[in-house]
Amino acid sequence: MRFELPEELVFLKNGRAKQKKSTTSMKGKTAVVTGATSGVGYEAVKALAAGGCRIILVARNERKAQAVKEELEKKYAVSVAYYIADFSDLASVRAAAEEILKDQEKIHVLVNSAGIHSTKKTYTRDGFEKVFCVNHLGSFLLTRMLLERMKASSPSRIIQVNSEGHRFNGLDPEDLNWHRRIYTGLRGYGASKTAQLLTVWQMAEELKGTGVTINAMHPGGVRTGIGSNNGFLYRWFLRHVTWHFLKDPVISGEAVYYLASAPEMEDVSGKFYNLTVEEKPAKHALSRKNQKKIWEKSLDMTGLSEEKRTDAI
Repeated sequence: MRFELPEELVFLKNGRAKQKKSTTSMKGKTAVVTGATSGVGYEAVKALAAGGCRIILVARNERKAQAVKEELEKKYAVSVAYYIADFSDLASVRAAAEEILKDQEKIHVLVNSAGIHSTKKTYTRDGFEKVFCVNHLGSFLLTRMLLERMKASSPSRIIQVNSEGHRFNGLDPEDLNWHRRIYTGLRGYGASKTAQLLTVWQMAEELKGTGVTINAMHPGGVRTGIGSNNGFLYRWFLRHVTWHFLKDPVISGEAVYYLASAPEMEDVSGKFYNLTVEEKPAKHALSRKNQKKIWEKSLDMTGLSEEKRTDAI
């Protein structure tokens, strides 16, 4: 009798499965990538540049952004521009989006890779729990602001770098800023990634027939600097223990490239992938009730619902 993993644990097998790859050229395409100076975002821009894609970096640190720009231009002979944005500051994200729209005529790919993990509850200057803001609200705002340009550039693809960490849950639509509950790093991270998935499903519905697709992916159990904002003991354990069990993040870049370029992915939308293997998310991340709630709250928290009301007047 063949042993089958429970549905909740299938992701363990999928991460070890043979992954799909794409050799389709990206020449003539423009990709916007956030969190592009390290980890998954850095591997993504290298893979996209190697495929001939024009690169738009969105990063917090200008020195690092300039270094990545120079590296990509020298090694891959592609055009690279960068914009500075701190995803814990929505005004900064908004300003960067406005600059991108002013400068860039076409956007064919958007990879939202910026993210953090925090063992302690902290708040942004706008009063949002920081992990939720960086991992969800910032990418939500940027995506919505760039959406019309992506429709005009279609066919276009949005890739949300999510995580199997969404399985930790922690999402409470009535307490997104953790004022009433005890915060833990895993649950805070899980809440942010669950919220992102719920808005992916909603956005996929809205984008039907526009030529723009949106999918989410787990970038694999890979070595990245996420969590390096935490204390000394956490950072020591991350680098000297955890990293020994993780893979080279190059596999993340290859997976992003597949999702961004493979012809068979052109009309696929509203899916979750473990690298390149389609997978069913946790049940709480598929809640239709919470999907509507988080969508509306995300619009409110980013100020987009107010703009929508103003435009209607």
